[in-house]
Amino acid sequence: MTTLLSIGILFTFTAIAFIIYRWGNIKCIGVTPVKTFTFIAILFTSGLDVGLIMFPLTEFAGYADLAASPEYAFSNPLAIEFGFWGFLIWAFYFLTCFYFCVIEPRVKFFDIPLIKWINNIVIIGTCAFTASLLLTNLPWYLPEMSNAGTAVNSFYLIVFAVIATSVYSSSDIRFVRILSLASTWLFFALIAIMWIGAFTSADSSVGEFFSTLALIGNYFSNIESFVLPINGYHEFYLFWWFAWSIMIGQFTARFVGGMKTYNLLLAMLIFPSIPIAIWFTVLYYYSANAIDISGFYNIAMVIVGITFVINSLDSLIRLYTDNLNLSIARFGKINYFCGNLLFISTLTLLFQLNFLQIQWIGALVIGLFFGCFAYILAYKYKEVLSIQTSPIENAIDFTKIELAH
Repeated sequence: MTTLLSIGILFTFTAIAFIIYRWGNIKCIGVTPVKTFTFIAILFTSGLDVGLIMFPLTEFAGYADLAASPEYAFSNPLAIEFGFWGFLIWAFYFLTCFYFCVIEPRVKFFDIPLIKWINNIVIIGTCAFTASLLLTNLPWYLPEMSNAGTAVNSFYLIVFAVIATSVYSSSDIRFVRILSLASTWLFFALIAIMWIGAFTSADSSVGEFFSTLALIGNYFSNIESFVLPINGYHEFYLFWWFAWSIMIGQFTARFVGGMKTYNLLLAMLIFPSIPIAIWFTVLYYYSANAIDISGFYNIAMVIVGITFVINSLDSLIRLYTDNLNLSIARFGKINYFCGNLLFISTLTLLFQLNFLQIQWIGALVIGLFFGCFAYILAYKYKEVLSIQTSPIENAIDFTKIELAH
């Protein structure tokens, strides 16, 4: 699996370099374009899940334990955490976003019946894994509700309610803009509240915060170390990003609002990484200074994490139901709601039982990448090389999102 992953990563960055060289000045326009801030909000909140909120505080100590993990010695825990979540890794999303926006409308690889089914298996599996992560992490952040650190019935009810809300919101695309902007502003508010809390709970200064933030600079001076897997845990993360990339590309490609290709790449690398860097710095400051987060902060993090999960599940459910024609128009609202709710809830439990693993899904996505490339070389080589613009039927009209359902 490690060899497959490494080859997949090198292929991905080679493909990105070719795209920038060949089509760097093309204006990318999706079928439902939105303004740049809304696009970034959709990208950020759909492209991340509860792990961004809940993982770091549980991971910093592991990255600092060089006796157990000497492979982390080249950097510091904050830079490593950022390297697992920020900047370069977002290039995966750029590749698939550009492909589905500009190339796939000409190639139609994902319209091939077998590929369509594999694609939707990936989307559905990723959807269930996202809900499973929430269920796994709730006991750590709400220990007063857990049973010796394990999930109890109340946690299952919370996750069930989250899935139900996501299924309902997926029934109308207009919820995308509302959910994405709300999640973004809630996240910014959480950062501000916890930043203020850090400096009222400890004898610290703004200068200390920026000194902590500066530790992330070590990521950029060692960026090459984050390209290929550092160890098994990093490998898990990279497979996870691959699994997400195919879905995020399909979803965000709809909303690109006319950015040139190189600007799209820069936007996808830089804009999500800024709040991630600030958020991780705040959390690392809490961790390094042993500042208590129980009570209000824990609850606030869970609330924001849940909004991220709803946002992500909404995107995933919308994708596979569109792809498989499991629409409300076809089945009715009640059947649509109950069917998706039961299906995703069941798969979530399978992840909890370790019956499914995200690494398998990531490997399947890498296989799709190679299959698509081979298909283009065999059947669509001339058509792809002749691409000069986004599909001509896509025009910049920011009112489309208000009219879509």
